[in-house]
Order: sequence, then C-alpha cells, then structure tokens
Amino acid sequence: MLSRGPARTVTPPPTKNQIPEPSEKMASPAEPASPVQSTEDEGTDSVSDLNSSPVNNLEAKSPESALKRMLSFRRSKRSPAKDKASEDSGTLRRNKGFTLKGFKQNEEGSSAKNMTNSSVDKSGENTGAEPILAVTPPPSENQIPEPSEKMASPAEPASPVQSTEDEGTDSVSELNSSPVNNLEAKSPESALKRMLSFRRSKRSPAKDKASEDSGTLRRNKGFILKGFKQNEEGSSAKNMTDTSVDKSGENTGAEPILSVMEINELIQKKQLLEAFASIRCLEKEVITEKEAKKYEDNPTEYARKAKDVDLLCNSVANSIRSIVEETLDQCDIDESLLTSMVTVISKEEKVHADVQSPSSSESDGVGRPRKWRDVWKEAVRGSAEKRVRNVPISLKEDNDSWLAIHLGFLRKCVIEDLLKIKQSLQKCYPDDYKVCGRYVESFHGAISSHLQNLLQRPLEFNELYALLDWVVNTYYSKTLLGHPDLQAEVKTENLPQLLPSETWDKLKKDYKDSLAEKIKHYLDNILKLETRKKWKEEKQPETSQTEYDSSLSLDIQTFIGQHKNESGKILGSLETATLEISIRELREFIPRFRKAFVEWYKEREDLLFVPYLVAYINSFRDLMRGLQTTFNADTTELENVLTDVTMSFRKDVLDKLKQKTQPLFKKILTNAWMLNSEILDSVMSATVQFCQHLKHLEQPVNKDFLGDAHKYVVREYITQAIKPRKRMKRAKREKVGKKMKEEATVIHKHFKELGSDVDWLNSAIHYIANIISEKNRCKIKEYIEEICQAYPDVRKEHIEAVLTCRGLDRNKKKSIIQKIDKLQENAESVADRTLFAEIDTPTLVTCF
Repeated sequence: MLSRGPARTVTPPPTKNQIPEPSEKMASPAEPASPVQSTEDEGTDSVSDLNSSPVNNLEAKSPESALKRMLSFRRSKRSPAKDKASEDSGTLRRNKGFTLKGFKQNEEGSSAKNMTNSSVDKSGENTGAEPILAVTPPPSENQIPEPSEKMASPAEPASPVQSTEDEGTDSVSELNSSPVNNLEAKSPESALKRMLSFRRSKRSPAKDKASEDSGTLRRNKGFILKGFKQNEEGSSAKNMTDTSVDKSGENTGAEPILSVMEINELIQKKQLLEAFASIRCLEKEVITEKEAKKYEDNPTEYARKAKDVDLLCNSVANSIRSIVEETLDQCDIDESLLTSMVTVISKEEKVHADVQSPSSSESDGVGRPRKWRDVWKEAVRGSAEKRVRNVPISLKEDNDSWLAIHLGFLRKCVIEDLLKIKQSLQKCYPDDYKVCGRYVESFHGAISSHLQNLLQRPLEFNELYALLDWVVNTYYSKTLLGHPDLQAEVKTENLPQLLPSETWDKLKKDYKDSLAEKIKHYLDNILKLETRKKWKEEKQPETSQTEYDSSLSLDIQTFIGQHKNESGKILGSLETATLEISIRELREFIPRFRKAFVEWYKEREDLLFVPYLVAYINSFRDLMRGLQTTFNADTTELENVLTDVTMSFRKDVLDKLKQKTQPLFKKILTNAWMLNSEILDSVMSATVQFCQHLKHLEQPVNKDFLGDAHKYVVREYITQAIKPRKRMKRAKREKVGKKMKEEATVIHKHFKELGSDVDWLNSAIHYIANIISEKNRCKIKEYIEEICQAYPDVRKEHIEAVLTCRGLDRNKKKSIIQKIDKLQENAESVADRTLFAEIDTPTLVTCF
C-alpha cells in the first residue's frame, strides 16, 4: 500500500525572471511523450486530442483525490499496455539527443523554425503535428537546478520535479538506469523517424489517458524550456570559440559554427589558423551548395555568400600585410605570430594546389588560389619602402649637410633591419621563402626609388657629391651590404644597378656641371678677394726670393687638388673630368682676371700696377707648371691662353709707360732739348722707375718685357727725330748728331742695367745721327746702306724723312732713295727684329 503524501497546491504560472515550478499533475507513464513543448505549438492540430482532454480543465480538489487518480492510472496501464510502454520508453530515450540538437539549432535562429513547423506523416516525415522540444541538460556548477528528465513513480506521491540532491533516490532508480542518458543523436533524420514511431505507438491504447496528462506536461513546459536556455547561455561562448582544427587546417566539426563577423574578429585578433579553418568550412559549404545547384533560383544568395568568403580572405591578406609591416617596427619579434602566418599561407597553397587561378571572366574567387605568398612578397616590399621613407630627413634651410646626414641615417637604419632579419626573422620562415634575399631585394628597390626621388630636387654640388659617394663607396661597403654577417645571404652580383643607367649618367653629368659652377664661383671669389684685400688697400705684393709672387697659384692648385682627389675616390673618370673642367674654367678666368685688373688701374694711381702685374704673371705661370707636374694635366690650351694674356700684359705695361713718357719725348730735337739734357734724363728716370719691377719677372718673360720697354724708348726717340721741322744749319746739324749719339749711349746703358739684352737696337739712333750730321754726301749713302742692312723693315718714307731732316733737296733725295729698293732686296730679315715697321712716317715733308 502507498502512504498518503502531504497536501500540495497547484503552482501558479511563473512570472517574468522567475523559475517556474512543476505542475501537480504528472504525465501518464503509459504515454512518454516529448517532455517539453514550445508555447507556439500548443494549438496545433496534432495535439487536439490532448487539448480536448478533461484533464486540462480539471482543478486540484485535494491531495487525496489526486493521488487516487494517479494510482488508478498506473494500475490501468500495467496490464494490457505494459509491454508497449516499455517499447516506447526506449524510443523516447533515443530521441533525447536529437531534440537537444534541434533546440540548439532553434537557438541559433536558423533551423529551429523549420523543425518546429514541420509535420510528420506516416512514413516518418514531420507534418507539423507537434513541436520537438529540447531536454534540459544537467545543470553546471552555480547554476539553478532544472527539473529532471525522469519522472517519479506513481507509487510515491512525491513532487513531480526533484532537486539535484534527490535524483539518486529509489523513486527514480528505474529511470536513471535507462540507456537514454548515454545515447547520442546520430543524425537529425534518424532521430526524427524514431520519435515519430514512438508517437504513433502511443496513440492506440492510452490515448485518453494521454489527454488527461497533457495538461500537466504543458504546465511543466515553461520551466523546462527556461532552464535549458540558461544552461545554453552559460556554454554558448565556449562552444563558439573551442573549434578544433586538424593539421590540414580543416574544421573537425560537422559544419562551421562561427559567423562571418566572428571569423573576422579572429582575423583582427591575429588568430589566423582558427580563422582560416572556419573560412575553409564556409568556402566548402558554398562550393557544395553550388554544385548541388541550390542557388539556381537564388543567385543573389550565392553572390552574398561568395562575397563573404572573398571579404574574409581579403581580411586575412590585409592581416598578413600588417604583420609583415609591423614586424620590423617592433623591438621584439613575435615568432609565434610569424609562424602562424607562414602556416596559414602554406595551408592555403596546399588546399588550392590543384586549382587554377581564376580568369578575368570569373565573377568570384571561391575555391580559387588566394596567392597569399604573393601578398607576403608585396608586404615585404611595402615594409621596406615604408622603412626607407621614414628615415629622418632635415630641411635644407636648417642644415647645409642635410643630405649627407640623411644618407648616414639611411645606412644605419637599413643595416640594422637587415641584421635583425638575418638574426631573428629568418628562423621563422621555411628555406624556400629565402627571407634575407627577399628583404635585400626589397630594400634595394626601395632605396633606388628613394634616391631617384631625391634627384628630382634641385641639388647643389655638395649634395650631389654626397649622393655619388654614398652610392659608390657606402652602399656596397662593409658598413652596409658588404657587412661580414651578411656575406652568406647578400649576393650583390645578383642585384640590379642601384640607379638606372640613364639616372646614373644624369647624376654624373649634374655633378660635373655643378663642379664647373663651383670652380667658376671659387675663381670669381679670388678675384673679389684680390680687389678688396689688395688693390683697394694698396698692399705690396709678396716676394719669393727675387720674384714677385701671389697666393693665386697655391690657392687654385689646392682647390683643384682637393676636388680631384675627392672625385677620384668615387670614379676615375670623375677625377679626369675634374682636371679638364678646372683647366677649362682657368682658360676663361685668366683673361677675365687680366681685364678686371687693367680696368681697376685704368683711372687710378699706377704705383702698384706693374708690381701686381709681375706677381700675377709669375703666379699664372707657376699654376700652369703645377698642373703639368703635380696633376699630369694637358695644359696645351691653357699655355696658349696664358701666352696671349702675357702679350696683353706687355702691351698694358707699354701703355702705362707711354702715359708717363710721351710728353717728354715730344721735346726731342727742340731748342729746349738742345740747351740741356734734362729731357732725356726725365724720360729715362720715369722709364727706369717703371721698368725696375720687370726684373722680378721670372725668366725668360722678364727679358721680353724689358726688350719691349727698350724698343719703345728707341722707337719713340726716332719717331720724334724724323718729324718735319725747320731747316738746320750745318753747325746745328753737327751738334744735333753728336747729342743724339750721346743719348743713344745713355739709353743703352740704362737698359743694360735693367737687364735688357736687345743690343741690336743700339745702332738705330747712331745711323740716323750720322746721316743728319754728315757733310760728305757719299758717306750719307754708306750710312743709308748700313741702316737698310741692319733694319730690313725700314722703308723709303723713313729714309726720305731722315734726308729731309738733313736738308737735302728733292733731286738729291730722289737719286739716293732709288737705290733703297735694291738694298732691301739683298738684306736678310731677322725674326722678332722690327723697329721701323712700328714707326709711323710723317705725312708731309717740308724742306727748310
């Protein structure tokens, strides 16, 4: 006999946020229907019999009456339907796993609706007769216990729902031992068929009793469903992230469980292996469904899913780029991150190893190779470009050496990166990546582009030199690509030229042009310095032993030598070009210097004119010798220029001497001249004072300058002597002839003391003096023959002017002059001996 249990009341419907309590009524054990139903499916046609059962409208009168009904129900089910109940109980157990999975699909918002709205026909298909509800899983720790799936025996009027502490009591020992607790759902289709079979088996013998107990099942439904939701929320995060990945990168689950947003979050967190596994599952799903022609009627759906796959793959590619770019920026290398990136690239290549790349006509890339290794290569190039671009560079206005400083920083940054790649990055990549070589090529290209961009700026000489020197002497040196630690990885012979041929040639041309400008600017500064420091301040020139000297030669040779050596450190061709450019600029500078010097003293006191002129001539000649001996330069053209400039200087000296002595020479053969000798003394004093500086010229140039001065004095003396004047008496002619001979001797003596060696000029004044003072006409003819032999450049006009000064009439002069042409034919001309050719003959000869 069963003892009477305590009185119980009917539990009211649970309020919001309150755990519902089980109803007093219990389902009949003869009909083990699904223990939980959704509220949306209560009104379906498949349960119309249960809804119409009187048990739905029955109110709990007392605990005794409820117990009696329960016992009566159990007795009625023990006899004819006992075996059938046992059979259906097993079916219920087998369906437990399927209903739980069906509820999970309902929670994810996709398949649950299909499961609850479907109906089951006699062949095992769901006809929507009754919803399939999930059995609540065992509660986890700290979770509110949920009602047990097992039901209390009707022999004991205990509460229809027991706590977790009571699950092991004898009243439910029979159900606890049921194999349904250990049964796993095989597949949704088989589970559905088993449940439908179970439901059909319960329709015949106990249909009325099931209607009675269905009300109790409905009242318990809310509590069981809510409890399962809480358990599902507590474990959903773990189920979403604990996706297992096998070695091939595939998800080992039956289907992907992450959404597109969740996969993208994994990518953003750099969890590339997990992300790729899920992407691969999505991709396989899309491919399978496409092959099954699922999207023929809905191409938009396929386009959406294909786009999702593409976007996720692009996100992985972007992540690869960011990993590569950030690697060199970090002090410590994240080896695990690099390893996972390389693994993902390898898995993608393996998955799509037998698939061709999509053609231009393909609308999507689903199932096609993503070429992430190419993305990695591009990222390496981009990283190198970024590193080179971020090297500090100062403004030209802040520092004249901005480019040299920048190139120094560039060398330092690049070598540090290459050593870091060799020591830390290389071990994270397989050998076939050839990481060091790839990075070297990328840095090589980035530096090449960077230098070409720098060449777009207007660079000055020092900047062009710094760039040339860095390219030739620094880039391949031991401080960069030739570093001892990089010799095994860096093969410079396999690298292209750092600068293209056209760019390299243009750089050298720009350097030469800039060098020419610098040399010209330097020489102009020398001229300005001479003007400001010497000419204005009227300082005496420097003296080297017995010669006047200037610092011009030493300064210019030092300047040329410095640039020659610096250019030679870069290229031998630039060294040769430096000498050629220097000589070319000197060819233009020396005449320019001479012109500026003469213009400066044209309207000024010329006390220092000849000393400086002598010093500059000496300096220019020393410069030419220095270029020949020290630099082994070809100075042929420079010698020609210097010769012309020297001749111009000789003319300038004579012009200055003429300015001083010309007024004195005009008094020759005048009465004042006849009365005293002060006129010639004044001429020779001015001449000696002017020409004494010429002896400080270096040999043999000083002889040329003194010879010019000597000839100038003799020429001017003769010019004044043969000018037309009044007829002189015999006594006066004798005095004039005698004084002319004396003064000719004085002139020769002074120039001899100055260092002149043009002795052939001495007899010219003597011949003219003899003709003027001679009485015998035959002797005159002899003197004329001698002067024609000694000075072949003498003309008839010169002889006629001398005879006129002698006082001969026209007929006598004519008879003597006729023989001059014959005498000149027999005379032998001597080079560099011209005197009378430089004397202008008088235009009118008047007899007096």
